[in-house]
Amino acid sequence: MRNISEDTITQAVLAAMSDCRNERLRTVMTSLVQHLHSFAREVRLTESEWQYAINFLTEVGHITDDKRQEFILLSDTLGLSMLTTTQNNRKPPECTEATVLGPFFVEGAPEYQNGEDISNGAAGLPCFVSGHVRGLRGEPLPGATIEVWQSDEDGYYDVQYAAPRQAEAEHRARGRLRTLPDGRFHFRSILAEAYPIPHDGPVGRMLDALGRHPWRPAHLHFWINAHGYEPLITHVFRNGDQYLDSDAVFGVRSTLVADWVEHPPGVAPDGTAMDTTFYTLDYDFVLNPDGHAR
Repeated sequence: MRNISEDTITQAVLAAMSDCRNERLRTVMTSLVQHLHSFAREVRLTESEWQYAINFLTEVGHITDDKRQEFILLSDTLGLSMLTTTQNNRKPPECTEATVLGPFFVEGAPEYQNGEDISNGAAGLPCFVSGHVRGLRGEPLPGATIEVWQSDEDGYYDVQYAAPRQAEAEHRARGRLRTLPDGRFHFRSILAEAYPIPHDGPVGRMLDALGRHPWRPAHLHFWINAHGYEPLITHVFRNGDQYLDSDAVFGVRSTLVADWVEHPPGVAPDGTAMDTTFYTLDYDFVLNPDGHAR
């Protein structure tokens, strides 16, 4: 491999991978090298620009920890997360659409019974959420696992705060529950509000340089699993939000926009007497059976 030029470097790199025994890895890396080299040639990438890019990615790695995933934010804001989600979740049109996981899902959320309050002290106006999980033919899916999480009224997820002293306070506006025999679920939480993704790091500086804002429209995250059906990772967005058409991570789908209905003080759906304004949300999810044609 001597005297390699800018015209022969791509083929030299591809030849160096020819002994790779993992066919999928070889396919992915071949395409990656070809596209990277084509990109560098197309924009005539300078050495200083490439060094800047290396420093940028290094910063992304340095700021990433167990509470903040800057690489996911980078993928989300470049549209790569949503592209990958969309091409891997083609479903019949009757099924609920998927959207990005986002950087704030955590394992080990507490389990709740239907009707319980998952907010666990998170700040926000009360919101009562209900709905059904069904299959493509309308069949109810009892015992489906629902993971739900959201930010508080200040736009922060629980993991963005400093670690609390009490273990029970670690998870707020986050929980896991199961659907009832008729596929129904219901729980209490807080009103979803719009919020900016973390933008005090390299991804935020990138957005600012590109003239983009960091805001996401108000939403709840759902991850639903039922035996015999494809998992569903999605959001439900709050209708009327000013950022529905400019979501910083390109995750909005019209079918996922729903009405949060405002109610004056009175009796909540679970019979609780409310002395403040509260909201209700009702939304049904439809899952695709495993192996069903898309």
